[in-house]
Amino acid sequence: MGFLVDSQKEGFGSSWGGLKSLVRRKQVDSAHSKRLGHHQLAKELTVPHLIAIGVGSTIGAGVYILVGTVAREHSGPALTISFLIAGIAAALSAFCYAELSSCCPSAGSAYHYTYIFAGEGIAWLIGWAMILECTIGAAAVARGISPNLALLFGGENSLPFFLARQYIPRLDIVVDPCSSILVFIATGLFCMGIKESTLAQAIVTAANVCAMIFVIVAGGYLGFKTGWTGYKLPTGYFPFGVDGMLAGSATVFFAYIGFDTVANTAEEVKNPQRDVPLGIATSLAICCGLYLLVSVVIVGLVPYYAMDPDTPISSAFASHGMQWAAYIITIGAVTALCSTLMGSILPQPRILMAMARDGLLPSFFSDVNKRAQVPIKSTLATGIVAATLSFFMDSSQLAGVVSVGTLLAFTMVAISVLVLRYVPPDVVPLPSSLQESIDSVTLRYSRDNQVIFGENSEMSTSGGSSQPLLVDCPVVEKQEAQASCTLNEQNRRKIAGWTIMLTCVGAFILTFAASNLWLPSLHKFTLCGAGGILLLSGLIVLTSIDQDDARHNFGHTGGFICPFVPLLPIASILINVYLLINLGAGTWARVSVWHIIGVLIYAFYGRTHSSLVDAVYVSAVHADEIYRSSRDFSA
Repeated sequence: MGFLVDSQKEGFGSSWGGLKSLVRRKQVDSAHSKRLGHHQLAKELTVPHLIAIGVGSTIGAGVYILVGTVAREHSGPALTISFLIAGIAAALSAFCYAELSSCCPSAGSAYHYTYIFAGEGIAWLIGWAMILECTIGAAAVARGISPNLALLFGGENSLPFFLARQYIPRLDIVVDPCSSILVFIATGLFCMGIKESTLAQAIVTAANVCAMIFVIVAGGYLGFKTGWTGYKLPTGYFPFGVDGMLAGSATVFFAYIGFDTVANTAEEVKNPQRDVPLGIATSLAICCGLYLLVSVVIVGLVPYYAMDPDTPISSAFASHGMQWAAYIITIGAVTALCSTLMGSILPQPRILMAMARDGLLPSFFSDVNKRAQVPIKSTLATGIVAATLSFFMDSSQLAGVVSVGTLLAFTMVAISVLVLRYVPPDVVPLPSSLQESIDSVTLRYSRDNQVIFGENSEMSTSGGSSQPLLVDCPVVEKQEAQASCTLNEQNRRKIAGWTIMLTCVGAFILTFAASNLWLPSLHKFTLCGAGGILLLSGLIVLTSIDQDDARHNFGHTGGFICPFVPLLPIASILINVYLLINLGAGTWARVSVWHIIGVLIYAFYGRTHSSLVDAVYVSAVHADEIYRSSRDFSA
């Protein structure tokens, strides 16, 4: 049977105990843990709600600008292929999210998955990065609404005085009251309830989608009427070569970020095993289809080199005598920003709530309102901070840090899929309040083992020394076979664990060497070769060894299964690490400051207040039996 209780109870009296806190892992939220926990969120969402959240969070105003910038500088007429490649790359992460969100349907998304499969230390860093991502993302989006809104009223300075931007000379800042008001409106909608806020986001998203459909239909008509002049150029379809097209794909990849918001609402979905994967896949497919059609039309209307980098779509229609179309496109941009603002605010209260439930943040953030069944305190805190930032700060300089949180989350989700398939946690933490039940079950199994070994001893004695022990003792034979299987399984888990780690190291070395032009050629090719060998060897080893059978019963069963494992998660890791490395030194310097603050908070608060401080780790196969025993004791 093996040991029932694993001696992983944390000992913080030593430095090793402090390090062990970084790798302790939580249990998938089950019926047992929910019975012992806090108020739960309302289960109100279905597939249409999730599609509205996913599409609304993904399609921002960026697409109204990106098509011009990327076409002029990178892709040319091959812009559509750039969007398609970026969509395929985003789909790799979406597949990973779909499996984990149906297996572990709880608030917190990537933070929650990382805590289960990688440990508390990395989970804290992911959660802390996601907090920064949501806060800066919401502030930056809100700050971009007022200029577009002003265009609808006739120009840059046409907004009423109390909404218009004002320059304060003494502080040398430009305040934006309109952005703060919009953040507070969105926050109020979220405090009313998840169903009400989702309905509002669906209405705004529908207006944005209608604007994009207008661009596709009207632009298609103009294209067929004028003969698609943008595709009849002497420079050909790839004026910047394949490298330019791939560089364009890396840029437009960020236009697909937002589908992960669907995974954050998994705890509020009526049937998460079915609906969350459908919501992620459908919303990503709709976004990809709209991006492809818009790019096909706009690149065909105007030569790529003649596109206006700031207003490519409006200027394309204006060049064909349709200046009035700018109003429809501006409405689309405003509604896109409003839906993206809601998509940026929605995840953060749930991340804060999940971290507070685990004891890593104060319990203030984990309170769920009984009437609305949403984390109102976390929502208000999120709204106040985002509104303050959008009022006082030009967040465009910090926009890059949003990408860091997202890409780190994507990377850890892909790694978590590999861990789930090959080395899923075989021990689970139980609260120390169940110690009596744990001792009872432990004693029962120890007695059973003593009885078995006692019977075996008697059989071997009565059989005489001349007879082989295993012939007359099928129990002993079975025990040795089980021990051999256990040893082989342990070896398989060790090989798989080390292979996953070395594969990640290989991906980092390969992308780092390939992205740094300042490296000498010899060093660059050497590092690329070493990284490529590690990556390819990891893929071969993981393909050759068996996946863990325990994955079929881990967490909530019956959900989506990610295809092409290990190839798909490894490809996702490679793409996300490449994009992370290419974000720039300035972005990483800002993120490092934020993470240093996070490390200090974890060291002085989260580590000692974690819900796993006094946890007792037991074999996963005996957890249900211990819970049943605890109910018998309480009865």
